[in-house]
Amino acid sequence: MTAQTTPVQLGQKMPASTKRAVIYARVSTSDQSCERQIADLTEFATRAGYDVLDIHKETISGTKTNRHARNQIMALAQARKIDAVLVTELSRWARSTQDLLDTLNQLAGWNVSVVALSGMTFELDSPHGRMMATMLAGIAQFERDLMSERIKSGLAAAKARGKKLGRQPGQRPKSDRLAPKVMALIAEGRSYRWIARDLGISKNTVLAIAKRAQPQPKE
Repeated sequence: MTAQTTPVQLGQKMPASTKRAVIYARVSTSDQSCERQIADLTEFATRAGYDVLDIHKETISGTKTNRHARNQIMALAQARKIDAVLVTELSRWARSTQDLLDTLNQLAGWNVSVVALSGMTFELDSPHGRMMATMLAGIAQFERDLMSERIKSGLAAAKARGKKLGRQPGQRPKSDRLAPKVMALIAEGRSYRWIARDLGISKNTVLAIAKRAQPQPKE
């Protein structure tokens, strides 16, 4: 994430009528650039009368939840240092409809709106905004239902092909992965309780691993 600051500095006193804004630009891969988004949004901010305090940009997939630059903007909004977030399109800001609705609700609580390049303002404390929130909530629920239906359909198709689903009896991925380390620690003389605490597993798991490692009696 790279943040650029305009001559208007954060914390600087401004007239009450001034609309303080930050620009948020995002691309998904390192071979893409945020510069076109920033140029378009800077031009839009000038036309619309926004004072751009900061420019935040980052390269991260739209599905990722931990976005450093966006988190910084949310912190500025919570501190009441901005009035609007400028984006080229909502998909740059939110990773899903539900995420958009959640962040818009948070921003509304701090009297901060999200403004798209088209000039459409998303603020949930207005009648139009509340209608938008209702629509977004419906779309988010539709997306969840659609995803659930796809998962169920996929599982049913896999089952019809004879594929066994879920963990099969006798499969212990984590336990089997840790077995060599558990046995090495046992050989060092560590107690089962110490091993369990050190590896973040239960004492019963350590006991089970040790038991499986014992030579089985010949029939």
